[in-house]
Amino acid sequence: MLEVRNLSYRYGADVPVLQNISLQVAAGERLALLGPSGRGKSTLALLLAGYLPLQEGAITLDGAPLPQDGYHPIQLIYQHPEKAMDPRWKVGESLREAWDVPQVLLTDIGAAPDWLTRWPHELSGGQLQRLSILRALSPQTRVLIADEITASLDPITQAQIWSVILRETEKNHTMLIAITHNEALAARIATRTVHIDALRG
Repeated sequence: MLEVRNLSYRYGADVPVLQNISLQVAAGERLALLGPSGRGKSTLALLLAGYLPLQEGAITLDGAPLPQDGYHPIQLIYQHPEKAMDPRWKVGESLREAWDVPQVLLTDIGAAPDWLTRWPHELSGGQLQRLSILRALSPQTRVLIADEITASLDPITQAQIWSVILRETEKNHTMLIAITHNEALAARIATRTVHIDALRG
């Protein structure tokens, strides 16, 4: 169980982008998080994945605080995949840092074998996105957050990618939080849909 209690966050002296947010996600649940831009969805994702420090409130996984080092059990897939890849490493090294991705997953998501020997800047955004998704699908991942990850992709590629994500998260009982503006997509992939404003205490 992932639990967020009374979470608030502000950037500098600005008005809080998140205020008194509470949320529970059960093991194996697929949650779609909806809401317009500027309401704090991506900030919530960054807090959950440990990229921003907690200011107010608490985040627990199975009743325990999130780890401060080692593999983080909450993995975030960005809308812009270049953020996930170290430009100093070839793409295959970035994948192997997380886990040994099986060849069948590379094939299923449409990744060519030679992509792994290339530098991030040598791949397109769509190619990097596929590999970023595989990197986050490690069996060690307890919660997978997908932040508008297929918004810029064509419908066929979207369907291929989501088929792999849903299959692997179900197999590993991984919690999925899909951040999206697309209500039709949310209806297809989620077991529960929540608007960010409904989480305010």
